[in-house]
Amino acid sequence: MRTHYCGELNSTHIDQQVTVTGWVNRRRDHGGVIFVDLRDREGILQVVFDPDDAEMFANAERVRNEFVLKVTGKVRSRPEGTINKDMPTGEIEILGLQLEILNESETPPFQIDDADVHDDIRLKYRYIDLRKPEMQERMRLRAKVTHFMRSFLEGDGFLDIETPMLTRATPEGARDYLVPSRTHQGQFFALPQSPQLFKQLLMMSGMDRYYQIVRCFRDEDLRADRQPEFTQLDIETSFMNEDDIMSEMEKMMQGLFKDVLDVDVETNFLRMTYAEAMERFGSDKPDLRIDLELVTISDLLADVEFKVFSSPAKDPKGRVAALRVPGGTSLSRKQIDDYTKYVSRYGARGLAYIKCNDVAAGREGLQSPILKFLPDEAIDAILQRTGAESGDLIFFGADTEKVVNESLGALRVKVGQDLNLVAEGWSFLWVVDFPMFDHVAEDNSWTALHHPFTAPNTEDPAELEANPGGMLSRAYDMILNGVELGGGSIRIHKVDMQQKVLTLLGIDSQEAEDKFGFLLNALKFGCPPHGGIAFGLDRLIMLMTSTNSIRDVMAFPKTQTAACLLTSAPSEVSERQLKDLSIRLRKPVIEE
Repeated sequence: MRTHYCGELNSTHIDQQVTVTGWVNRRRDHGGVIFVDLRDREGILQVVFDPDDAEMFANAERVRNEFVLKVTGKVRSRPEGTINKDMPTGEIEILGLQLEILNESETPPFQIDDADVHDDIRLKYRYIDLRKPEMQERMRLRAKVTHFMRSFLEGDGFLDIETPMLTRATPEGARDYLVPSRTHQGQFFALPQSPQLFKQLLMMSGMDRYYQIVRCFRDEDLRADRQPEFTQLDIETSFMNEDDIMSEMEKMMQGLFKDVLDVDVETNFLRMTYAEAMERFGSDKPDLRIDLELVTISDLLADVEFKVFSSPAKDPKGRVAALRVPGGTSLSRKQIDDYTKYVSRYGARGLAYIKCNDVAAGREGLQSPILKFLPDEAIDAILQRTGAESGDLIFFGADTEKVVNESLGALRVKVGQDLNLVAEGWSFLWVVDFPMFDHVAEDNSWTALHHPFTAPNTEDPAELEANPGGMLSRAYDMILNGVELGGGSIRIHKVDMQQKVLTLLGIDSQEAEDKFGFLLNALKFGCPPHGGIAFGLDRLIMLMTSTNSIRDVMAFPKTQTAACLLTSAPSEVSERQLKDLSIRLRKPVIEE
């Protein structure tokens, strides 16, 4: 139906007769000459209709926004003074010779070029929202990314292998989406939170190198970088250690950014231990573009009379830390109060500060409500350790280590963004040496920091049992600009170690057999050493397109309440369908 896309035409096509198709982006009537901006996925092109052909001109007068047209015409240069340098096709236009209205459109609920449209309207009419040039570009970039990933991995011997969508629950830390079985009444499938166990089974099957771009499902509370269904690049490989896998993934990212964004990324990404990341940044996914760090000062304040500082400083599970903000004395009292409210979201009960107006003047050059509670030697030591200079502000966190890390870690990012302290560019990082377990004080139990199939940094189950709280895992996360792009680990490949980990997690032998019997059995039949990683594809595309939400890089996302406004899902089903599944819904009881 067409010879060219609208966005493909340029001055090299002048005097050629072409046929283009697309949607009407805008129609303008300029004193008997009608101009139509025609839009397709490749761009926008100006078409001119003059009144010489009465029938065609009458058709052009009928045209409105979002009509679908087929136009045949002659490419010509735009008249002097009308060239639009902001458009790739701005030097040319088409003189319309034939016009066919392929379909009309009702007045759309919003204009394509209207940036101020409520998200609910955008999602309800997503097929219109996707016509926007920026949405088209995001979908095109997403396609380029997945194409490169497939080419890279297949060129390196990885096999694209599908795993089941209908399976049993796997422990990934979120609620499962359950699917009732008609043929096994009273029983349920679970949609996979990830293909974790299946990709390990593929390694036991001798597939050696596996990958899959796969949909995953998690019934959890949503936020900007979460959706109930999302896409992973899932990777698993045998006979490779952590360094091998991380090196391979660095090469993939280097090639991807060069191919898609024409950005040069160096390999040999910086590596940082989990302990160092938490100590310096209060986060296991630090954005290193922000040159602000947390400094522990517990030892400087353990003996002061000010209990707000001394109590957590003496507590083995407490922490007192400082965050120096260069130029922070410019912050107003209201801004500081707003930051105090902000850190309260993370459990902080306050936000102490010192403004360093003139460091050389000693105590007299400082401004803070807490100065009267601190001796001169403590103040001098804090200034020296933080490297504070005149004009700086120091924020303090004093509480449990968890609260201080989370509150000051979040404050560090927010202050960096508010004060334009975020450097340009791309900052890749590996975080390694994670603890094997998290301790739950309430019932003195252990939980897996990653998942129960991550290998500990020992081959001896007895050594793990003797010191579960001090054991590190063979896990690794790739971080980009403060966002966790992917997480992976070397897996447990021996049955005695896997059984020991499950026991430490409070899973007895019967429960282990019920939930993971197929995996435990497979480990007995020659399981190779193996490991892998999974990347959040939506998060990666979000970063590469400089958007703030993964919904902007998904064709048909859900709302914050996990609903699809386009199709009105979830929805009720018929009594017959429920009967087939032996499901009876309870009717609500109305109390008088």
